[in-house]
Amino acid sequence: MQLRVLAFVLAGGKGTRLYPLTKERAKPAVPFGGQYRIVDFVLSNLVNSGVYSTYVLIQFKSQSLLQHLRDGWESSGLLKNHFIIPVPAQMRSNEEAWYQGTADAIYQNINLIEQADPHLVAIFGADHIYRMNVREMIEYHEKKRAQVTIAAIPMEKQYSKEFGAIEVNSDYSIRGFHEKREDAPPMPDDPSRFLASMGNYIFSTGLLLRELYIDAAREDSAHDFGRDILPRLVERGDMYAYDYRTNRIPGDPENAEPYWRDVGTLDAYYDASMDLRTITPQLNLYNRDWPLRTAVYDDPPAKFIFDQDGRRGQAIDSIVGGGSILSGGFVRNSVVGRSCRVHTGAIIEDSILFDNCDVGRYAKVKRAILDKNVRIPERTMIGYDLARDRQLYHVTESGIVVVEGRRSRVDIATMQL
Repeated sequence: MQLRVLAFVLAGGKGTRLYPLTKERAKPAVPFGGQYRIVDFVLSNLVNSGVYSTYVLIQFKSQSLLQHLRDGWESSGLLKNHFIIPVPAQMRSNEEAWYQGTADAIYQNINLIEQADPHLVAIFGADHIYRMNVREMIEYHEKKRAQVTIAAIPMEKQYSKEFGAIEVNSDYSIRGFHEKREDAPPMPDDPSRFLASMGNYIFSTGLLLRELYIDAAREDSAHDFGRDILPRLVERGDMYAYDYRTNRIPGDPENAEPYWRDVGTLDAYYDASMDLRTITPQLNLYNRDWPLRTAVYDDPPAKFIFDQDGRRGQAIDSIVGGGSILSGGFVRNSVVGRSCRVHTGAIIEDSILFDNCDVGRYAKVKRAILDKNVRIPERTMIGYDLARDRQLYHVTESGIVVVEGRRSRVDIATMQL
């Protein structure tokens, strides 16, 4: 029997800890890796795994995400059961409110499940940077005869307040689910770590429908999978944890370790971006058997021009997006987006540039994130005097400077060399 799998991608969170990158966009629409968006990872994982029927549940500041889905993901509708469709909040609750929690988001679209009548429902988040062969998780779910399977990854106990903790038996059947508790139970074979929920679930359809209706009727519920549905299901359903460490991606070396990063903060986002420009990155964007899909743009190739002392366009240990021109500027250890310009004598180091940035002559940028459409005037310095930078921009505790983007290119405050 061929399983019918319907997927829901939860892409409606505010992403407040990524502010100001989420000032004008939803977190899943935040650029990553020069030409992608965070949401591209989960959607690529599903499509590469043969899951072709997906609803993307959107909510806050969704216009940028909608445009990206339109440009890169929405199908033509020629195949009835092959689609990726964005779904805004449906106001189906009694209060006619926006999504109140992850479970409420699915409940407000419960008619889509009932109409499709799938065997399984995959519920995945859109907030993480990772590659995953979802087909292996589905096969594990079927092999265990599970009603619920939760993707899990070992984490250091110091992070237990940030994730749901899964308490398992030796066969990885679940005996407890604890949402963001400091005293999370340790792994059976490693007392220094706990098993963290990745926020990716496989449900048998009948059980999911039953639990959604029960949860919707509870006045004391936050209508969230981690806080409400999963803890209450432990004694009433066959639940298993799927060990993400066993997941294998076609085309990767056999000994390759699975890559997963929670980019919920600016520092975590910066670190994950810097992972890409290493010689052999853990996150392999160049595996043709498991492509990272995104919107298709008509960009020309990146170009590096001028070969003169003091005016040489070059990039070292960096990623440079299509349409960008390094016009006598120098880029090191950085990720440069699409259609950027780095002019004569400019130096970009350990930084991330979103699309359409323009760095003027002899400007210097270090350990910074430049949002879309930022223009850096000539001889500006960013990242060299953090006390001054804090007066002008957003600076994280670790010293990463974030320069807010604009809808069109505008000047920013300057500091002359």
